[in-house]
Amino acid sequence: MLVVMKRDATKEEIDAVVERIKEFGITPVPLPGAERTAIGTFGSTSRAAAEAVESLPGVAEVVPISRPFKLASREVIGEDTVVRIGDVPVGHGHPRSSPYTFRGMGGEGLEILAEARAVSGLPIVTEVLAPGDVEAVAAVADCLQIGARNMQNYSLLDAVGEQTKPVLLKRGMSATVEELLLSAEYVLARGNRNVILCERGIRTFERYTRNTFDINAIPLLKRLSHLPVLADPSHGTGKWYLVAPIALAAVAAGADGLLVEVHPSPDHALSDGFQSLSFDNFRALMGAVPHVARAVGRTEQVATP
Repeated sequence: MLVVMKRDATKEEIDAVVERIKEFGITPVPLPGAERTAIGTFGSTSRAAAEAVESLPGVAEVVPISRPFKLASREVIGEDTVVRIGDVPVGHGHPRSSPYTFRGMGGEGLEILAEARAVSGLPIVTEVLAPGDVEAVAAVADCLQIGARNMQNYSLLDAVGEQTKPVLLKRGMSATVEELLLSAEYVLARGNRNVILCERGIRTFERYTRNTFDINAIPLLKRLSHLPVLADPSHGTGKWYLVAPIALAAVAAGADGLLVEVHPSPDHALSDGFQSLSFDNFRALMGAVPHVARAVGRTEQVATP
């Protein structure tokens, strides 16, 4: 259930509702808003609990929530969430490009990323692989990425949920949309509300592409959830010549940003060169994005140093 407080509800009234919810063995999660506070709940909600809470001072109404992913649901938060990665806002109708690096270099990779940020002025996003690495990565990165293979690593989700840095959560290779949103719920429930979802393709029987990019997942996620949604056409297709058309389709479908792999010499890339754009191809893609965005009534902004 979702407890919606009155506009003039006092802190004491909100605290009293929180404590009453706890008495029923339910976990309350206050959700302060611009105009009023709502209180989400986790756990099995009985009719008796709903009626007891609804009668408390300061409560406007108790709304049943049908979605299993409560904090990520638009039933709980109707407005689009805008997540800031450094000075770059993600969400609310502006598609953006976002840089990230491949895994495997450990502490040395973090040092390189920090140097790249200092030189370029761009915020950095990098993947964290284990709960024990979260604090070290969070000390350097502007955003913590959870890779597809770790989407349901609940210990890792709990660990990043206890950080204040934004979390970029990639959809698992065989995960449903609901499973992705439930994974986001783990992070949100720990207190980190800065979660960005990423559609990066799912595994199917198709052999000509690395994955099958699920374009319809983007508008579906935007309908079900208030969280920003990025598209990763590089991993989604695995073919550099498919990246641009799928990226443009993702912008038209409502994606808040793009994750695109770029390399000055893809043939010599240490990782995933076959799906990386050259500088010229990337420049051409960025030139096409504004036209598609305007054609569907959206605005386009690209982060610059």
